Amino acid sequence: MKAVVYTQHGLPISDPAALQDIDLPMPQPGPHDLLVEVRAVSVNPVDTKIRKGAPVDGPRVLGWDASGIVRAVGPDVTLFAPGDEVFYAGSLVRPGSNSEFQVVDERIVGRKPALLDFAQSAALPLTAITAWELLFDRLQVHEGGGANKSVLVIGAAGGVGSILVQLARQLTGLTVIGTASREQTRNWVRELGAHHVIDHGKPLQDGLAAIGMTQVDIVISLTHTDQHYAGIIEVLAPQGQFALIDDPAVLDAMPLKRKSISLHWELMFTRSMFGTPDMIKQHELLNRVAAMVDDGRLRTTLGEHYGRICAENLRRAHAFIESGRAVGKIVLEDF
Repeated sequence: MKAVVYTQHGLPISDPAALQDIDLPMPQPGPHDLLVEVRAVSVNPVDTKIRKGAPVDGPRVLGWDASGIVRAVGPDVTLFAPGDEVFYAGSLVRPGSNSEFQVVDERIVGRKPALLDFAQSAALPLTAITAWELLFDRLQVHEGGGANKSVLVIGAAGGVGSILVQLARQLTGLTVIGTASREQTRNWVRELGAHHVIDHGKPLQDGLAAIGMTQVDIVISLTHTDQHYAGIIEVLAPQGQFALIDDPAVLDAMPLKRKSISLHWELMFTRSMFGTPDMIKQHELLNRVAAMVDDGRLRTTLGEHYGRICAENLRRAHAFIESGRAVGKIVLEDF
């Protein structure tokens, strides 16, 4: 089968060897696995981080967002059958989705939204899982709850922010404030439903003051946490909550003590990496997301379509992700 791999970590994405087209053997599904014919993928920051920083001793397939068609199932599979259209993010400890076929545990797979095509669907899984787990598992906001409380989403125009803003508006009573640094991205966040949008290129305190607020109950930082950390602590209310997904080089938790701020870190791969007993929750929440899309309550976060799945187009997608200027998700489709 066709696949796109990296064989040496740390190469600049401008180097043709950073990502290469090769042929690999067809994978075989294990007991709980689906064999999926991959129809579309999207690209996330995790793809670029692993390509740059994770050594390999052989070809490694990246990609943690896909939609496709189930072609075979393992003997213990109960949730899907051949022919089903699915979408999922996969697992960090297994080969990724940048290949014609992929095996994935059924417990982290959802049914593809009926009203979206494969490309539109591939934009959603990783970011939807991350956003859902942030709000409802890590921060323990209750569905329908959050009235008279506020959440500040730093980096709201990116992949996770684009779905998180929608989920917070659709399923909670939180006042949602997004941050974005360009007029294009600020307009995008407004279209997704944020009550307010401020510029994270300026002090957060000033941005909140401009909309008549002095503090917020929750801050969710999706990018450049180290740059905003002091401002985050300043604008958080006493006994507030702080959640993040990125990887600051240093995170000193001591400044959180004075205000009794709780700290929450989200990695959507935790359940699949450790095979947690509640792993099937990712199947369930992806089905909820698909139902909300089909009901017209959520929209795809597809930003740009980069053509077919190949090394050249994936190198271009990685470069744009690394530029920090992506709006929504970059999607590629078919081989």
